[in-house]
Amino acid sequence: MTQDSLEVIKALHIIFVVTWFAGLFYIVRLFIYQREAQDKPERERAVLTEQFKLMSKRLWLGITWPSAIITAILGPCLLYDKWSYYLAEPWMHTKLGFVVLLYLYHFACHIIYKDMQKDYYGMSSMGLRIWNELATLFLFAIVFLVVCKNFDALYLGTGLIALAVALMVGIKIYKKRRGV
Repeated sequence: MTQDSLEVIKALHIIFVVTWFAGLFYIVRLFIYQREAQDKPERERAVLTEQFKLMSKRLWLGITWPSAIITAILGPCLLYDKWSYYLAEPWMHTKLGFVVLLYLYHFACHIIYKDMQKDYYGMSSMGLRIWNELATLFLFAIVFLVVCKNFDALYLGTGLIALAVALMVGIKIYKKRRGV
């Protein structure tokens, strides 16, 4: 594989990672809105629920799933000629671990999507808000590992914990201001 073709693959990989994350962030927002629509009067609830189901279907099946699949195909292509080098790097092991967790998160979102398409709401809107922030933690971890390439478990762990605490404080402030 030539250097030029690797650069094209890298660019495409980044584009599909971005669209995948955009889909993951937005799908959970749609879950929150659909869940909150269940507390509306019957007529409004019916209209909103159908609209959110349609929006979710288009986003999930038309953007998020294809982006996740293309990301999974292009990622290993980037390792093609340097497979042994990258797999010897501790940061890559950690990054791949987070990627596996991200795909598990994606599959869990798929279960929530399927449930909500069947009008089953197993999580509260506040629970979904917290769930939404997991993708943020994955994004930070993966990007920092790829860009910095220095694996320091203490700094990474401390940074992720600090970010998680900041996100939870933000959610608590939001909840308090909204009066939920």
